[in-house]
Amino acid sequence: MSAGVRVFAEYHRDFEEVCDVVVVGSGPGGSVVARELAAAGKDVILLEEGPPFTPEDFELDGALSMARTMREGGLRTTGGTILATMQANALGGGSLVNSAICVRAPEFTLDGWCNEFELKNTTRADLDPHYQAVEEFLGVAPTPDEVQGARNLLFRDACNELGYSSEPIARNVQGCRGSGECFTGCRTRAKQSTDISYVPAAIRDGARVFTSLQVDRLLTRGSRVWGVAGRVVRPFSSELTHQFRIQAKVVVLAAGCMATPVLLQRSDDFANGSGQVGENLQFHPGVAAMGVFPQETNPYFGATQGYQSLQFVRDGYKLETLWAPPGVFAVRLPGLGFELKKNLAMIPYAAIWDAIATCNRSKGTVRARRRGLDPALTWRLDPKDLTILAEALWRLAELFFAAGATRVLPGVHGLPEELRSLDEARRIRTREFRETDFTMAGNHVFSTTRMHGDGRMGVVDEDGRCHETDNLYLADTGILPRSPSVNPMLTLMALAHRTGQRIAARV
Repeated sequence: MSAGVRVFAEYHRDFEEVCDVVVVGSGPGGSVVARELAAAGKDVILLEEGPPFTPEDFELDGALSMARTMREGGLRTTGGTILATMQANALGGGSLVNSAICVRAPEFTLDGWCNEFELKNTTRADLDPHYQAVEEFLGVAPTPDEVQGARNLLFRDACNELGYSSEPIARNVQGCRGSGECFTGCRTRAKQSTDISYVPAAIRDGARVFTSLQVDRLLTRGSRVWGVAGRVVRPFSSELTHQFRIQAKVVVLAAGCMATPVLLQRSDDFANGSGQVGENLQFHPGVAAMGVFPQETNPYFGATQGYQSLQFVRDGYKLETLWAPPGVFAVRLPGLGFELKKNLAMIPYAAIWDAIATCNRSKGTVRARRRGLDPALTWRLDPKDLTILAEALWRLAELFFAAGATRVLPGVHGLPEELRSLDEARRIRTREFRETDFTMAGNHVFSTTRMHGDGRMGVVDEDGRCHETDNLYLADTGILPRSPSVNPMLTLMALAHRTGQRIAARV
């Protein structure tokens, strides 16, 4: 990691610091705000609970990697409807382990935000300059064919065969070799995660970056916040050591959609006169299927997620390719013992494609637990949204057979373990599913501290500033009033870019 990042071994006693702005969280939101403020000449401290990672620290074993880079070992789930979800715990946050997908939210989606949440300055035209600034900084570009690999190009061919639109996914990478290791950390450092992009830029502009610091409360006086406090935490453990306190004119919480509401709730429910903190928890539930082809696909080579189709975004879902360590996919394959081994042996001939769904009717809550900072999550999939997931799964099966797959493994209870023809797959469209039939995951999380023009209905305004105080800002996906219809990272970074500029003008 670059110089200027303070790590666990450098804390020897309790300490205090003073700055203009303290930013909690170094992921796509916090790092952008920190860099913008540092570039404007502000005295910035950026805090991160997790440690920095170098290529030598990355583990290719999916389970071991998740245990090291994710909170709760990557095994977090919701109550109610069971949904697996993850939150990174590392310098760079989720950008360290995501697939680097950078997609602007559709114009109709942002218009919907403005109309329904009383926003005046968050149209696509309003955000385009901020999207562009982030894209230029990170070198965002469509994935070239040279690093797509067969499993991504088969998706393209299937879309062409069926007449569906498709495109190479724009990503924040430079010099990608198609190693497919985004999920466990990019060992070539081609992925421009914020730990090697925005955080070093902030340091060059004078920001101080402290890792292994767990913020557990805001320091408040009346309706204002004057800093944060917490404990030093040993990496890869829950061991807490020294105490710290950071005093600042402005506090920015970018701890993540599931952690920021917990911090506010643990700080005497600060900034929650609206009652919206921790409410409206939403996900992009995802379904995936595996297609098996007669020829080898060598799925180990290729961009982790290199192709997508936005054909059905207005219908509530986005189709895309997917890759992760085989051990991660193994939990969704049917069979035990020898049967499971036979299915694993199909992987060299396979491709995995997925769909993420916009499920605006399906909501839940985030609540602080009595002890610790891990949240208690509840969420319920609305039956009307269940039909979106079923339709998306049908499209995936349709694409696989159009690409020449001989078998599709849908991984859904009540369906055959293998679908061997398009006619067999049609039962997806006729079957009545229950929410428990699908094995779902959702790592795009939104709206627990949502933006709203009316302070009685939301937590922050369009600048990310809390309605009830003038010096507390939020900059993670919790502020999105609802789904952006596509992968959320770029939209969050655009909003954070705007927030950083607004704070700089006021401090």
